[in-house]
Amino acid sequence: MEVAYGRKPSALIPVAMSLAALLLVGLQLALHGMRPEADEGALAHGYQLLVAAQLPVIACFAWRWWRRAPRQGMPVLVAQGLALTAALAPVYLLGW
Repeated sequence: MEVAYGRKPSALIPVAMSLAALLLVGLQLALHGMRPEADEGALAHGYQLLVAAQLPVIACFAWRWWRRAPRQGMPVLVAQGLALTAALAPVYLLGW
């Protein structure tokens, strides 16, 4: 029986959280521009929570599927890592 690892919630949730974090960065840019804020607002805290909360989900997926089927789980882990990198890159590049 073939199992679709990319359709498991533990595979999809971190990617969705990264996209939501990237959306918050875009919203911050649209509302306030590129200048850094003196005080972190709700958008910054939401971004931080989304990025930090997806790390345990990625670790759970890796722990569970890496031992069972590493060849099928690796593309999902790569996609999760790329999504996390895409969410972190604008903040790093803008110096926030």
